[in-house]
Amino acid sequence: MRKANPVLRVIAIVAILAVFLAPFWILTTISFKPSTDTSSYWLFSSTPTMNNIKAAIEKAGIFGAIGRTAFITVCVVVLEVIVSAFAAYPLARRNTKFNKVVQAFILGIMMVPPLSILVSLYSIIVSIHGVNQYWAVILVLLTYQLPQGIFLYANFIRSIPVALDEAATIDGCGPGRTFFLVIMPQLKPVTATVAILSSVNCWNDFQFSRYILQTSRMNTVTLSISSFFSQTYIDLSTATACALIAILPVVICFLILQKYFIQGMIDSSVK
Repeated sequence: MRKANPVLRVIAIVAILAVFLAPFWILTTISFKPSTDTSSYWLFSSTPTMNNIKAAIEKAGIFGAIGRTAFITVCVVVLEVIVSAFAAYPLARRNTKFNKVVQAFILGIMMVPPLSILVSLYSIIVSIHGVNQYWAVILVLLTYQLPQGIFLYANFIRSIPVALDEAATIDGCGPGRTFFLVIMPQLKPVTATVAILSSVNCWNDFQFSRYILQTSRMNTVTLSISSFFSQTYIDLSTATACALIAILPVVICFLILQKYFIQGMIDSSVK
């Protein structure tokens, strides 16, 4: 099979990068434009200003929203990693009919749109006094993230040779010690994948937070940006600066963990 021309590869890579980076570039240029600058959004301002960033911090309270969202995200990610890994291990190692039914059920849940049961879910949250409670948001987000985490962990664990488990059993390890001492240390790539996917979903959540966290002092990042955009729809530069600040933590997190993320996605794929 003939290899692709290196020049064509470079052109394709540049084109793909341009498509994905263009929104970030425009977001950045608008954030630093003075309100009097009417030049193209593609061009960086000749007189950049930090006033938009300052206004976003002072008026939108974006740092407080980031702190609240980070707390919710960390709680969901930690719980998901622990529960998903524990649940996936027996599913991956025991090929029984019951486990196959459980895995099919998990795949079925992943296909259910969250908004399709929002009304009944909100009714349950009200009945258990979860409105304006962070634990309610954490519980709901965790519930929707678990099927994805279990699916990824189970597929990754299947790629680990069973001989390692057998060797640990011969050495006197039970299932618990085998999981912690043999399996868990090898789950770093898929754990990074689960952490990134879960954190992005939690960070971008709007529908659940909108209905559960109904007071402005509990606003998450998405709620703060939505409220701020509705108040400053005329001042696009300030509103855009608010959005730029909000996405930076997720971008930085992905850049740090991207190597493990890519490896985990490859190893967790269905073979």
